[in-house]
Amino acid sequence: MDAELAMVLGIVLVGFSIPAILSSLSDGRRPIVPIVIILIAGGFIFYAINIKPGGFAFADLPAAFIHVIARFMP
Repeated sequence: MDAELAMVLGIVLVGFSIPAILSSLSDGRRPIVPIVIILIAGGFIFYAINIKPGGFAFADLPAAFIHVIARFMP
């Protein structure tokens, strides 16, 4: 797995788990699964930052999304 794919997966997982946490809290349940997903996403992001020389800048993120999407488009 390359750094761009790991970064995109981490950001997407965080984006999906934030509404799940808010939903759990509003229903009065413990948000255990969304928190575990955030920890996994944090691991992906940490891996992506460490494997790419120089890390990622905020300006690099849109290009990373485009490269990952373009790689899986037929």
